[in-house]
Amino acid sequence: MRERMKIATAIVAMAIASAFLFHPGSATAQNAAKGKAAAPAPLTAVGGAYPQRPLAPPEVIARGKSLFDAECGFCHGEDARGGDMGSNLIRSQFLLNDDKGERLAPVLRGQGVEGSMMPKFNFTEAQTADVAAFLHSFRVNGYDGSRNRPETIVVGDAKAGQAFFGERCGSCHAATGDLKGIASRITDERTLQQRWLNPGGGGRGVQVRPVTVTVTSNGQKVDGTLSRIDDFSVTLTTSDGRQRTFNREGDTPRVEIHDPYQPHKDLYRVYTDKNIHDVTAYLVTLK
Repeated sequence: MRERMKIATAIVAMAIASAFLFHPGSATAQNAAKGKAAAPAPLTAVGGAYPQRPLAPPEVIARGKSLFDAECGFCHGEDARGGDMGSNLIRSQFLLNDDKGERLAPVLRGQGVEGSMMPKFNFTEAQTADVAAFLHSFRVNGYDGSRNRPETIVVGDAKAGQAFFGERCGSCHAATGDLKGIASRITDERTLQQRWLNPGGGGRGVQVRPVTVTVTSNGQKVDGTLSRIDDFSVTLTTSDGRQRTFNREGDTPRVEIHDPYQPHKDLYRVYTDKNIHDVTAYLVTLK
């Protein structure tokens, strides 16, 4: 009995589809009357999983690519499909729902992504729109065959990397000190690159130092591990495990954040792709 119901349902569905396709006013019926094969309906992804938008003018995409390469490529990859530190932007849901940068803007201005080490950017609306146009210039489909993982990422100039390391990193780190033999301890080159770029990112066997905060309220200082902070409140966890929240109004109460990885974060906007490749090429020699 159940099988007969399934067959009956299928027949009804086919009948409805046939009536729709060959309605006298439909293109299929008109083409059939003329003896022509029905042309396939144009593919559209409006509201679908992978929307394909009309390309922006070449000069707009070029401006967006220049900004992306300078500010975003070292984390999210030159092709925006993700790197060792950043996610795949081409397939990210918020970008798939974005049109001209309206969803991208809050992220670039520091309102997301929660829990990430992504710095805040001072992009104008026009620059944000350019970056969005560049990101939307990539074709997205069900199988991403253009994402090819290179055999090695060690493609930089080790001598140039040593010079950059001495200039930018030498005040805190030393090849004969804390980084001695680092390439022997971290043998995977990708992990090594991620570790020096994002030392606070964690990982197996990595002890991450927490961000701490000091709140001075009514003349009393309260220290603890930073749990959350925004324009309206700051929440910390004290050494005895208690969680405390203070309301904020402008600069009151006074809030001092102590981030042990802030010097690394400050360099995110300084690094170029070449700097990253060069320093990695240098660090893999420290065995």
